[in-house]
Order: sequence, then C-alpha cells, then structure tokens
Amino acid sequence: MNSARTLLSIQGLEIDYLSRDGKGRVTAVKDLNLNLAHGEIGCLLGSSGCGKSTVLRAICGFEPVKAGEILLRDQIVSSASVHLSPNQRKVGMVFQDFALFPHLNVLENIAFGLQHLPNNQRSLVAMKWLERVSLSNKADAYPHELSGGQQQRVALARAMAPEPDLILLDEPFSSLDIELRERLAGEMREIFKANNITALLVTHDQFEAFAIADKVGVMADGKVLQWDAPYELYHKP
Repeated sequence: MNSARTLLSIQGLEIDYLSRDGKGRVTAVKDLNLNLAHGEIGCLLGSSGCGKSTVLRAICGFEPVKAGEILLRDQIVSSASVHLSPNQRKVGMVFQDFALFPHLNVLENIAFGLQHLPNNQRSLVAMKWLERVSLSNKADAYPHELSGGQQQRVALARAMAPEPDLILLDEPFSSLDIELRERLAGEMREIFKANNITALLVTHDQFEAFAIADKVGVMADGKVLQWDAPYELYHKP
C-alpha cells in the first residue's frame, strides 16, 4: 500500500455537548482540519480541556459530530448524517490508564481482542506481538507484576494485535515518571515505524510530541492552530 496515501482525513470538524446547567450547548471542537498518511505518526498537543481527547473519541466513534467529516481510508465514518459504529472502523485505542484486565495474564490480555481468530491462532498472534514489544518473557505474568513501562507496552501490543488501520493513544505517558517517559517515547516511535503503524496520540507534553510524531497539531480552544512537522513548528511557529 502506498505510504503517502491519506489514511485519516478530518475536514471542518465541529463537536459540541450539553452545558453543565443543561441550558445550552458548549463547543468543544471547531473547524478542525488535518490529514495523516499511512505509516505516519501524528500528535495533537495542547493543555487540558483544549479538545484533543474529544477528537480521539470522535475518531473512535464514541463522540457524535455536529459538523464536518471524519474519513478513514477515503470513507466517511462520521459526519452530521453518518455514523459508523466503533467496531466498523478498524481503530485501536491505548487508554491513559492502559486498561489491562487484572485477572488475565499478559498473553491473555493481548489475545482478548482476537476473538475473530480460531482458538489455536490467538496465542500465536498474541505471542508474536509480545515479541515485537520485547516482552515475550512476561507472557505468564499478571499486570500487577509489571512495571509501568511494561504495562504500557502490553497495552500497545494489545492495540496492535488485531492489526487496525489506525491506533489512537490518549496521554500514553502521563502516569509514568519523567525519565521513563523519555525512554519509552523513543521506543514507541521505533515500534510504530518498524511495523508501519499509523498512529495519532494526544499529549500536553511538547517533548513527547516532538520525540514521537511526524506531524504535530498545536491545539487551543478546540482549534488546531498549526499542523506541521516538528521542525517546522519549532522554527516557523
């Protein structure tokens, strides 16, 4: 597949929600535009409340769209009149708290998302992805026996195992200490590039954004102010 081909396209996106007092609507995202090609890593960078996590939820199919369009593989998946369910989008998600099942071991956690495969194939595929994140020796361990960095890599392997078209990550390093964040940011980029993964993450940390992403979108007040390569953002803000 041509790596230059656009996988994710967001055009004129607007999302609102009911205000806390229930008397009106509050705009969370307005006139947002971005494109992400196959194999690219994108990042939405901004402070808490700027709308970046809302964009992820809309791409997943968890948030309705007021206006604009979200396209995956040139197909409209969200608009004011179109809404494909999350399981029709081939999108994987890594949550802020990793969301590993405490009663399942590492291999079982990864195999959980492979219900579409025959039983004898699930463990083989799960182990393949554990090897790709360098944790094959932890297959029988349980989440509470892992470090924060290891838990994150298990969550990443679980998201990648069904081979989605796009992986979304919501503040993937926020629960880790600074030193571990810096190391894992580089590791995550290497994993994505080695496996030709297309990904979009959100973060409030500029270091994370610049260390991982090919394209960074600076967000404020529900808008992307600039969507560009890290070098361009730094030298031509």
